[in-house]
Amino acid sequence: MNKRSRLFILIAVLAVCFAFLWPSIAWYARTPKEAQALALSSLEYIKDYSSSQAAKEVAELKKAAKDDSVVLTEDQKWLEKLAKANFKKNKQAVPSPLTLKDALLSFKNEADFREAVESRYREKILKDKKHYKNSVKLGLDLNGGMSVIVKADLDSVVANNDSKETGMDAATVRKEAMAQAVETLSSRIDRFGLSSPTIRQQGDDRIYIELPGSAEADQVNSIIQGRGILNFRLVDSEATNAFASYYASNPDNTFDSTERLINSEIIPEDCEVLGLYETDSYGLDQRKGYLVVKKEIALEGKHIKSATIGSDEYSNAPTVNFTLSEEGAKIFADFTSAHVGENLCIVSDSKIKSNAVIRQAITGGQVQISGFNSSEAQNLRKVLQTAWLDVPLTVESQQVIGASLGEEAIHQGLLAIAVGLALIMIFMIIMYKGAGVHACVAQILNLYIMFSFLSAFNLTVTLPMIAGMILTIGMAVDANVIIFERIKEERKLGKDRESSVQAGFANALWAILDSNITTFIAAFFMSQLGTGSIQGFALSLAIGVISTLFTGLFVSRLIFDFYTQTCHKKNISIGWRVK
Repeated sequence: MNKRSRLFILIAVLAVCFAFLWPSIAWYARTPKEAQALALSSLEYIKDYSSSQAAKEVAELKKAAKDDSVVLTEDQKWLEKLAKANFKKNKQAVPSPLTLKDALLSFKNEADFREAVESRYREKILKDKKHYKNSVKLGLDLNGGMSVIVKADLDSVVANNDSKETGMDAATVRKEAMAQAVETLSSRIDRFGLSSPTIRQQGDDRIYIELPGSAEADQVNSIIQGRGILNFRLVDSEATNAFASYYASNPDNTFDSTERLINSEIIPEDCEVLGLYETDSYGLDQRKGYLVVKKEIALEGKHIKSATIGSDEYSNAPTVNFTLSEEGAKIFADFTSAHVGENLCIVSDSKIKSNAVIRQAITGGQVQISGFNSSEAQNLRKVLQTAWLDVPLTVESQQVIGASLGEEAIHQGLLAIAVGLALIMIFMIIMYKGAGVHACVAQILNLYIMFSFLSAFNLTVTLPMIAGMILTIGMAVDANVIIFERIKEERKLGKDRESSVQAGFANALWAILDSNITTFIAAFFMSQLGTGSIQGFALSLAIGVISTLFTGLFVSRLIFDFYTQTCHKKNISIGWRVK
């Protein structure tokens, strides 16, 4: 491979590493502490905060807009951009100069303007939250919190699965069930305000959860072991219309503080009022109204055997298709035959997630629901899949961990890495002069690539991982030392610069590969057979071996070739008595 190709590969690797590292840079170096605190909050808090801040800003802007001469400031460029887009959309000329009053009048109504203001806060906070999600995390030993291991009873899920009806074997069911369990836990934990958890599958049937900060053990247990209830109910359209009229006239006297009806006589005795929800821009369930539904359950969710996304054969619109068990198919066929033209809703955790009209009797156990966009279809599929893959979860172990290192101690650890790296660099420069500078560049790139790996895989940095990095720093120079000594030997034999470099790298190649491959094998088995801190140490060591090989054999060789072929250097600055 020629020098130019290697240079392009190096640039590409560094660019990819920077892309992986950017979320960590954005989170730790570019996000203020106040913004981090907001991003680490639950989605409910983020929604409330964005809404309240938008209300304040709208009020301030409306007050300022009473003066017709007030123009937009530099801080209001976002509003100017939106206003110009609104004027263009309405095929109107943009006023010049564009005043604050003109900008506000470009919106159809105050609700649209408030939504635009709120979206600014929402997008900024959710962007920071995404950076945190994709960044390198600090482990509990550095940050403190609670560690929980949850066991999923996959055997019961497989036992309840009928492969003839679902078309999936046991291995596929177990895989789908674990994915659903992880997603369900993520949703529950965030919904209850336990922010920014680290949730990942551990082994075949266990889930590892890290909850930074403080959390009550009883609360965590109730969240993890809580199981949603899904069923199908008939909507009483006449009672719904009567309730809607009553609620419009008595919005403050319909429900008490616990969302129960104050006057239960406004609806039939065999009915109850439930909220109709849809997923909003925050990813939260947002109530958009109320429906009066029958208390009697038409079909229980346990009869759902599979749920998939499809499309209508005529309109190509998204649909949700689900398959019922043999017993469920018979129950559903009898029920839909008796209630054609009426509305049937899907209720999950006392929330109505879908409301559809029964157009015809549904027999055979194959059900299709339509009338929504792709995002709504995905949300409904998840709701149905929760019933289908109802995975029993039990807390196997939990441990409250205090931060063994405070912020000052973390800085001391980073300082130790920096001092150790600096001393190694000084030693290499003293011993190998110009070639030592090459080794320093390789060391810096080595750390850069290592942290990029950590960021790319959203790994959590713990004390053992830091120990592995420090060990890698010391080991990384071994490859450079071996190469430099081989080059010095070739140079002492009277060979020219290019021949010495080529022979030095060739002679050192297998020695470097042997030592690093054996280290990698040891790290691999430690990561597979070890647990906890051993895995963290092994993982950082394995990543360090890969980056060390790349920088030692690839980057160092490129630097030598650059000075030889491009700068036409004849001598080599590689020692005190070697030229």
